[in-house]
Order: sequence, then structure tokens, then C-alpha cells
Amino acid sequence: MSRRSLALWAAALAAASAPDLYFWVGALLSGDGGERVFAWMSSGWCAGYEINREVRGVLGLLRGLPLFWYGFAPLVVVAFAGWLLSTRAGRPRLGRTIGLAAAGTMLVVSLPAPALLTVDAALDRDCLSVWGPPELVNRILLDGFCTLVPAVLTALAARPPARTRPVRRGRPARAAVTVAVVAALLLAAAGDGRPDRVSDSGDLDCAGFGDVRVPAMSEREKAFLCRVRSDGFGADGPGVPQLAGMPDRALIAYGRNLCHAATRHGGDTGAKAVQQMMGEAAGGPLTGALAEMCPAVDRVLQAEGERRQAEEKAFYAAAENACAAHPRHRPRIRPVRQARATMWTEFWTIHAWDEGREGEEASDRVADLVGGGDGVLEVWAADEIGHACVTGEAYTRRPPVETRGWEQVVEVGYTTGTGALVLVDGNGDELPDLAAGGAGRYRVRVHVRGRKAAREHIDVPDGTVQLLVMVFPGEERKPVIYR
Repeated sequence: MSRRSLALWAAALAAASAPDLYFWVGALLSGDGGERVFAWMSSGWCAGYEINREVRGVLGLLRGLPLFWYGFAPLVVVAFAGWLLSTRAGRPRLGRTIGLAAAGTMLVVSLPAPALLTVDAALDRDCLSVWGPPELVNRILLDGFCTLVPAVLTALAARPPARTRPVRRGRPARAAVTVAVVAALLLAAAGDGRPDRVSDSGDLDCAGFGDVRVPAMSEREKAFLCRVRSDGFGADGPGVPQLAGMPDRALIAYGRNLCHAATRHGGDTGAKAVQQMMGEAAGGPLTGALAEMCPAVDRVLQAEGERRQAEEKAFYAAAENACAAHPRHRPRIRPVRQARATMWTEFWTIHAWDEGREGEEASDRVADLVGGGDGVLEVWAADEIGHACVTGEAYTRRPPVETRGWEQVVEVGYTTGTGALVLVDGNGDELPDLAAGGAGRYRVRVHVRGRKAAREHIDVPDGTVQLLVMVFPGEERKPVIYR
């Protein structure tokens, strides 16, 4: 065993590992993960490309074997161990065979794509467009022909010395063999952490069923990957579509770089430097995912959530206070029930439905104010979005008509088969049941004021619109416009 052979084996291992090491270092330094997604359209028939399509499935399976990860580094280590043991045992030909077999395997697995691409380019340069854009073509050639270096070095290293003689196997030699074999086993066992692995939500057990072996990573890293890979409920979904194809390790490195950048800006992902790193993926989904592994971002989002919650409470409280400031309606005859509520809508109307008809719309609103029918009632409450101050009154007999002080007064028929008329707003808040007589036919008289202001002004204060809804038994179905 010569120093030359050992140097060649070391060079072969370094050449095999160099591309992946370069990828990892580049991902850590640049922060873009090194991931590229290519999409292209082409036409025509090229022999090399068609052959590659047929064989790449089998070669892809081979590349998935642990010995072929990390640029064939595990294969180089195993070949070195076999060569060293054979040489120590006085069987240099076996060692040479092992080395040449390893080199040949590298070439068989890696060279078809670049070789076929080269043939296509030599026969017809238009075939280059079939293989993909220039950047992808260069990547195929570089990845394939880079394998030539460790393959050639492995073959040269396996050449036996001119003279061989048995050498006593001392501790250094045994230690070298042991280290080589252990290194190969460790590399082969690192399957869950291979640089090209793209785990989905099932691999990561994002749903938390505990029935799969999750790749080795911290809980924060797993939570980050789950938010990127899935829709947030443990199922595969959009998550952050722009990062869907990025390998796990590159994605985690990308997340760490984002975290470092955001931390330098107090956890603010809206900072210009952080936004530039996020690129097209910038937005709420990626920010939410980043918070899973970045405490600084998590603190900012929690503070923002608390601030928004306080603003929302203040917003609803202001509307409640505005409605409470309006004087109560004084009925001319005593109702069975009277109730007041501040009701919210994001789509113009509030509703009442019989059970089983939820979500249905009334065919037409009379005077664009109220529409009724069998089991469906629809009342205008805002100019698209806002709060309305609603008073509901249930009667057992027809109340007197009131028009003074109201902009519109419209009455329609309504039939309930379930015996209930419960007005519901956009938040699910309800008025008490206004159908005093149970199942049957009713008349619904709706009064409104503040509607003109809501339509003429964009930002009218909440509580400007006031509604009075009177419900009483009645067989008549024809609508009546009193004002």
C-alpha cells in the first residue's frame, strides 16, 4: 500500500463529496436554498432524450440507494475498505476489481443523461431545447460529468503497486479499516437526512398520529416543514407553494437564514432585507411557518395578534355603545317579546332560515329591503359591510303601522314549517325567536333609518343603520310598501 494510493483514495472521496458540500455551504450563505424549478415546452423527437426518458426511472431508483447518496461518497468509502482489506490479505487483484467495479457503477448510473444529451446536441442542436432551458442543460452536463472525477480517481487508486508483499496488520491499519466501514455505515444510515429528500406531510406526521418514523430533526424544524408542506391541518396542500419542491435540509437552512435576518430586524419579516430573501414566497403563509422555528418572529406575530384582538374588541364595543345610545322603540301595543342586538354583516344582509334551508337566499327583496318566502327571510342591514342596530318584536296580532321617523317600511309574508324565526348575522349572533305562534304563516314588517347615509357615505359610523323588525301571524302573502 503506497502513499500514492492513499492520496488518490482521499482525492476520490473529496471529489465525490465536493458538490454536495458546495450545495450546503451555498444554501447557508446565500439563503435561497439553491433550489431551482424549471418548466418549459418543446416539440420534436430526439433519440437521446427519448432513451433517457426510458432509463431514468431505473437509474432514479438506483440513485435512491444509500451507497449512491452524497455524490457516491459512501460507495467510495466501501470500495476503499474492500481494497484495503484485500491488499492487506495479499489479494491485490480482488482489491483492484472492487475499485474498478465501484468506478464503473458510478459511470453507469451518472453518465447516461449527459452522454445522451451530448449525442443529441451533436446530431441536432435544436434538441437542446427539448432537454430544457440552457441552465438546466448545463446542470445536467455538470452533474453527470462531475462523476468522472471520483470514478477515474477510484480506478487509479485501486491499481496495485508494482511489488506486493504481505504487511503486518498493525493497529493503524485496523483502525483505518474500522473508520472507513463505520463512516460508510453512518452515511448509509443517514437516509432521513439526505440532501435531496423532500418529505411530505405524511412523512413528517404533521397530523400527529404517531404511526410513522419522522426524519431526525428538532420539533421546531418539523413544525416549520409541516407549515410549508401542508395546509395546516396535516394534509398535503398549498402551504407555501413556491417552496414545495425544496429538499428538507435546504429548506431548513433557508428557514434558519430567514430567522437570522428577521432577528436582526427585531423579528420583523416585513423588513426590506427579509422580504428580498423571501422573494416570491413572501407573505403570510411563509411568515407563519417561519414563526414555528424562529422565536423572534413568533414574538412579533403574537404581539400583532394581541394588538389586532384588542382593536377588534374595541371595534365591536364601539358599535355596541352606538346602538345602546339609540332610544328604545316604544310599541303601540304590547309585544310578546322584544329584543335588541348589534348585528354584523359582510354581505349586505342578515337572515332567518328554517332548519335544513340554511344558506338559501330569498328570490327578491321588496324595495331592496326585505325578501321572504317559505323558510327563508332576508333583510338588508348594511351597504355591503358593517353593523346595524336591530330591534325585533314578536306579536300575536297585527300591530299598528308606524312610518314616522323611518326612511322605509316594507311588509312581506313568511312561512315557517319548524315554528321558529330567528334572525342571524354574519358572526352567528342571533335575536330570540320572533315566531310567537309556532309553525305557520307570518307577516314580517321591516322599518329602516340611516340607510340613505350608509349609501351616500363610504365610512358611516357603525350604528348609523337602525332596523325594527315586527313579526305577527298573517295569511296574506302579497308584499306591502308603506313608505
